[in-house]
Amino acid sequence: MAAATIGDVVRAIREAVDPEVGVSIVDLGLIYGIRMDGKGGVRVEMTMTSPMCPLASVIMADVQLRLEHLPGVRKAEVDLVWEPPWSPEMMEGEIRANLGV
Repeated sequence: MAAATIGDVVRAIREAVDPEVGVSIVDLGLIYGIRMDGKGGVRVEMTMTSPMCPLASVIMADVQLRLEHLPGVRKAEVDLVWEPPWSPEMMEGEIRANLGV
């Protein structure tokens, strides 16, 4: 089985949506890093728009599940980080405009 690529990972997690705003977590700028070890291991560092996000565990579980279902992924980890703090400037420009930010 071929190993997943960074592109595969991004496409998979782009389908994860923040349920409060209905926008991809990738487009919201919540993904801070993706690391792959070349042996089927994937680690994603992500944040939330707020430390008080009531759906953080739901969103993280969605990302985890999407990673685990990628062909070639043997181990997937999702780490929640708070540095740097998220800000609206991290969103894609079109998304900022659509949300009126």
